[in-house]
Amino acid sequence: MLIGELSRRTGVHAHQLRYYESQGLLKPCRGANGYREYTDDAVLTVTQIRRLLAAGLSTQEIAYLLPCATGVDPDLEPCPEAIDLLRARLSGLDDHIDTLTRTREVLNDVLAATEERLARR
Repeated sequence: MLIGELSRRTGVHAHQLRYYESQGLLKPCRGANGYREYTDDAVLTVTQIRRLLAAGLSTQEIAYLLPCATGVDPDLEPCPEAIDLLRARLSGLDDHIDTLTRTREVLNDVLAATEERLARR
């Protein structure tokens, strides 16, 4: 199938599909006319890519994990490298959440103090 068909079947814009190709995530063949030609498996691959992107993984991380992906969800084969990568990513997210929580608390304190000063006027 051509890129337009893959785009229609997955709901992913053609420019995003070309980006996935540039990142090594999709590997279409080229027809005699130079057009990208995708197999039916590309639909599953794009679905897996989108799901892993939604999990906050980078395209570099996805390139590493994609060969281990099976199914639509995707499920990953439980190799130690994949588990280490996912745990490291989760740890980074937890750190970021902690930072945002502290920032939110400080901002709430500043807002409360400012509103209190306004009320005393």
